[in-house]
Amino acid sequence: MRRFLIPLLATVLAAAAYGQRLDPADYVYPVLDVSRLYAANFGELRPAHFHAGIDIKTDGVEGKPLVAVADGYVSRVSLAAGGYGRAIYLTLDNGTTAVYGHLQRFRDDIEKRVREERYRNRSNGADLRFDAAEWPVRQGDTIGFSGNSGSSMGPHLHFELRDTPTQRLRNVVREGVIRPEDDLPPRIMRLHYIEVDTLDGIPVHRRPVSYAVVREAEGRYRLTREEPVGTGRKGYFVAEVTDRRNGVHNTFGVWRVSLAVDGEPRFEYRMDGFTHDLSRCCDAVSCYPMQLGSRNEAIRLARMERSPACFYPVAEERGIVRTAPGEVRRVRIETEDDCGNRSALEFDIRGRADTFRAKADPAATALRPERTSTLRIGRTAHVTVPAGALYEPLFVRPEIRTAPEAPEGVVVLSPAYRFLDCTTPLRLAATAEIRADIPRPLQLRTLLAVRNRHGRLSAAGGRCNNGIVRAATRSTGDFVVVADTLPPRVRPLFERGADLSRAEGLRFGAGDNFSGIAAWSLEIDGQWVPCDRFPIKGTLVHFFDTPPARSRHTVRLSVTDACGNTTRCETEFVR
Repeated sequence: MRRFLIPLLATVLAAAAYGQRLDPADYVYPVLDVSRLYAANFGELRPAHFHAGIDIKTDGVEGKPLVAVADGYVSRVSLAAGGYGRAIYLTLDNGTTAVYGHLQRFRDDIEKRVREERYRNRSNGADLRFDAAEWPVRQGDTIGFSGNSGSSMGPHLHFELRDTPTQRLRNVVREGVIRPEDDLPPRIMRLHYIEVDTLDGIPVHRRPVSYAVVREAEGRYRLTREEPVGTGRKGYFVAEVTDRRNGVHNTFGVWRVSLAVDGEPRFEYRMDGFTHDLSRCCDAVSCYPMQLGSRNEAIRLARMERSPACFYPVAEERGIVRTAPGEVRRVRIETEDDCGNRSALEFDIRGRADTFRAKADPAATALRPERTSTLRIGRTAHVTVPAGALYEPLFVRPEIRTAPEAPEGVVVLSPAYRFLDCTTPLRLAATAEIRADIPRPLQLRTLLAVRNRHGRLSAAGGRCNNGIVRAATRSTGDFVVVADTLPPRVRPLFERGADLSRAEGLRFGAGDNFSGIAAWSLEIDGQWVPCDRFPIKGTLVHFFDTPPARSRHTVRLSVTDACGNTTRCETEFVR
């Protein structure tokens, strides 16, 4: 009876904590004239964040009408180069907020208001808030049109529902507001076992042992080996899982993964919702070192010390499985998608006679999540890790490493300093400072870079002041001081003097070699005009907002990267 009561009690407590479930009858579908196929679901593990909504395919095109899912009002519209791009927020009378992302454009009256604000503020972006009286909407009213703006890889609508008072994100599929066609159970792709020991209260993880998994029947899996899995006195499992939906080739995240030992529930992860401050905790839900290189969701079937309890309805001993030498136990791992399809893997484990014992490293430093710690390498470099940045205590051994090779246009100005391994996730930003001998002409072009697990450098930000480069960053790995010396690449996507009377806008190709585009400004006939950036496409676009007059116009575009390198482009067109 106990194994049934624990999940039931967890469900009741979750409902009490997060309020009433959504009523699907309150809502209509958010986009018209589409096939109702999907590209991503709620809570998927993304790099450094949970996916906050669902992605609805728009049949490969832009311009599908978006409608208010319920009565309410437009409370916010935003326009940014990344993220959701053009986005609109509706505060609904039923206590929720609907968010629509990656729009092509807002409806005409809202688009006009946004354009006026951009001209008034001479700003390429916008973030406007409204009260209930300004833009009321009724269920089914058109509010905009689907697109491909922001950090979008193709035309689609990103849609989410939030609890208005708390802004807690809701799982709209699990709660029945959106009902995909889906009778396909999740796939269990691979299993890993990690033995663990503790030194001074700090967990030390042994190298994972991995096991291949095969499907016996739809929803039923087994290990390829027949003998029991050898386990230590304590350890935990990691399950690599993925999901599918009918009609598409995309892969999706799972809603729930559970672990039972000898029929007793030991652990359960469940994605019912979260607030934005918990979004980065996907790095603790996953086994982060595995997740970095996996196309699946590598879900840790154990709760890290500082991983939020709200994701774990069941976590007996935080999911640790104990086995005595020679003891045989039965393990069942079950995964379920947000449409209720389930898959299970069952196997035996047997305790080994030998066991993993962690050995103390006198040169290692202990870091604990509840404390702010500063790691130093001589007087040249240090990193301060704030309290709350780590998900569990760990040992680290700072060291100097050889400087990496740099891409074209990037000058390496220091050795590499490793404070935290690149497989260590941070919830909060650490502050890194490195002193280097920086030639004066390069000081304004200097920043920190980090070498990833593939050996490639990426920008970590920061500025130089009196020979010290300082940056706040959540990146981990080998830090190095570099200078970015190349300006952005810019080219008009039209011939000089071209007749653009029938074009919707003025388009430029734009990209940067390293530090990334930080700012841009476009003038037509000496007057500033707004210009949208599409980073995935590598374009900058001014959408014409006046009728053609068959006259010649001069254009000046200035694009600056994060290190202050600037490219200026001048040309002409007829319209």
